[in-house]
Amino acid sequence: MKMTVKHADDKDFSGGLRGFFEYRDLGIHEATGGRFGAHVIRAVPGKHAVGDKHFHTLEFQMVYILKGWVKFWYEGTGEVLLKPGSCVHQPPGIIHRELEHSEDLELIEITLPADFATDPAPE
Repeated sequence: MKMTVKHADDKDFSGGLRGFFEYRDLGIHEATGGRFGAHVIRAVPGKHAVGDKHFHTLEFQMVYILKGWVKFWYEGTGEVLLKPGSCVHQPPGIIHRELEHSEDLELIEITLPADFATDPAPE
């Protein structure tokens, strides 16, 4: 592992897992050899959530809301509204779905490992 420092730069945002979001890699993937991942994720104005129920194969996933809001559905919990300062640990394999988000949504996501599978929920 090595030390890394990333400063805010709007030019660092690019596409990623979801087409309605832009992702800014915080350098943790490279610094940890892929053991951990960390991104700032923000909404793409005019694009909205269109995801189905799914789950991720990983060991750890945390989301912290910086700006705006997002509403998720979680298996066993139901709808959850996350606002600035909200933090959620999504346990490995939990089935979930994003329902909607504000145009100004911005959040931090931390995962272990950095690269992980996303699979549709079984019917």
